[in-house]
Amino acid sequence: MAEALIRFDNVVKKFNGTAVLDGVSFDVYRGEVLCVVGPSGTGKSVTLKHLVRLITPTSGRVLIDGVDIAACDDKTLVKVRSRIGYLFQGGALLAWMTVAENVALPLEECTSLDDAEIAKRVEKALESVELTAAANKYPAEISGGMQKRAGLARAIVRESNDVVLYDEPTSGLDPVTSVTINRLIRKLNRELGITSIVVTHDLQGALAIADRILLLKGGKVVECSTPSEFVKSQCGEVKEFLAAMKGEMP
Repeated sequence: MAEALIRFDNVVKKFNGTAVLDGVSFDVYRGEVLCVVGPSGTGKSVTLKHLVRLITPTSGRVLIDGVDIAACDDKTLVKVRSRIGYLFQGGALLAWMTVAENVALPLEECTSLDDAEIAKRVEKALESVELTAAANKYPAEISGGMQKRAGLARAIVRESNDVVLYDEPTSGLDPVTSVTINRLIRKLNRELGITSIVVTHDLQGALAIADRILLLKGGKVVECSTPSEFVKSQCGEVKEFLAAMKGEMP
């Protein structure tokens, strides 16, 4: 296995005295796709937010390339964040900007690139997510799946990003569109060497794209294994989760 790029080291996160994460430890290896699954309210999105210091641990450490993200200074934090793209659950596009303008935002806000270079990188990012034809459309003029793809293009456009965090990337999408999004996640991981952490309720998608699947329950890691190992696990919590997911599927 490749070297660990990200490490959660006994992370506890409490809100109003209640532990949402309760001693969470795991590694994410450089270049892999790690899918994080589990019941609602078990701390999946909270885990992602620790990686960009939107929230900080009550105790424990979150390390990115050896840097303690909660303890580093602001200059180091900016440098670490510049490596991370974040695909929000709703796409988070600005309604008054075109798709291309939305994708260009990180370059305009965080770099000194000229207009020609920005346009070149935006075109490349849109091509990567198969959305070139929608460049001049507004978010309201495109489908939910296309909005997710536009958000994904924005997450990778800086080209310095070697980590992308996905928060429910297929939420609210039909099965065919969900397959397209999952295929793009795997494609970008393979072609760009991106390390991906995918929080998802889409177990079928996770089984298809993940190198490893991590199950969170009650704020704890109860399983972290390859898809083939995951479905054969003898862990009671995994069996219960798999049975519940099958029950939700037609």
